[in-house]
Amino acid sequence: MTMERYQQVLQKIKTQPQTWLVTGAAGFIGSNLVEALLRANQQVIGLDNFATGHKRNLDEVKALVGDSCWQNFRFIEGDIRHKATCEDAVKGVDRVLHQAALGSVPRSLNDPDTTNDVNISGFLNMLGAAKDEGVKAFVYAASSSTYGDHPALPKVEENIGKPLSPYAVTKYVNELYSDVFDRAYEFKSTGLRYFNVFGRRQDPDGAYAAVIPKWTAAMNHKEDVFINGDGETSRDFCYIDNVVQMNLLAAMTPLEKSEVFNVAVGDRTTLNQLFQAIKEALHEQGVSYDKQPVYRDFRAGDVRHSQADIGKARSLLGYDPQYRIFEGISLTMPWYVQNV
Repeated sequence: MTMERYQQVLQKIKTQPQTWLVTGAAGFIGSNLVEALLRANQQVIGLDNFATGHKRNLDEVKALVGDSCWQNFRFIEGDIRHKATCEDAVKGVDRVLHQAALGSVPRSLNDPDTTNDVNISGFLNMLGAAKDEGVKAFVYAASSSTYGDHPALPKVEENIGKPLSPYAVTKYVNELYSDVFDRAYEFKSTGLRYFNVFGRRQDPDGAYAAVIPKWTAAMNHKEDVFINGDGETSRDFCYIDNVVQMNLLAAMTPLEKSEVFNVAVGDRTTLNQLFQAIKEALHEQGVSYDKQPVYRDFRAGDVRHSQADIGKARSLLGYDPQYRIFEGISLTMPWYVQNV
């Protein structure tokens, strides 16, 4: 039943083209949103400063959607920390999907100042610009890190604990600003608490790469795979196409007030299970890996277990995740085998 809601929303988007702004457009999630919107015949403005995004992601989108769709895309190279850039980017925009941020718990522990500038000051610039422009919808990337040290599983939106990293603080402040802008200015926005998103175009390189691309690249190159802790740490891994669905549903569903939603599938997968799943999916692609993982210390600021309750997103938005982790990994591996 709920998947029908997404199909209805897609149909409405296709038959009533609008102008969308995607911040962080050259990033992993941003480029997938740009691709989906261009395929749906929308006008899309992309904003990115290439701090963590890559031009190659946009080049790939261009190749996939073709010239006729690509001509509906305009790119602005700029930084959300500059207020004038945000004001310029939202001109004439109907809906904003704000993905630009500095992710990574370890990065924020190493450099809390820059994380704060981008994720709080930059967010406030974007939110204020969108309010002043009177956009119809403002959807932003929140984070499951907001749950902090709250012990309960699964995670329910209204029950959060104390943040465990500067990154988590910044993402919680985004939610607080969203709520205040609703109360003070009657400008509603929707936060999406992402849980361990993965899929094509997620960067395997760099010190702050996420676990799935990092391990996949290591196995591809017959290098050691490192597991932090005993491997029984668990996460609710969410395939990128579920995230695209959630962004479009959130942008097109009128809500009575600013809300936050979990974006996940409601499963728990341990790192040991994940190791096996990637190994098997790569084997299906003709890549064999015969090493055992190397276990090392737990990572500072990490929570032990994470799993989302997605009931609120189901009931208010009609969210229906189509891909569980093992399907998502199978769909992702061909991209890594070709591109990494």
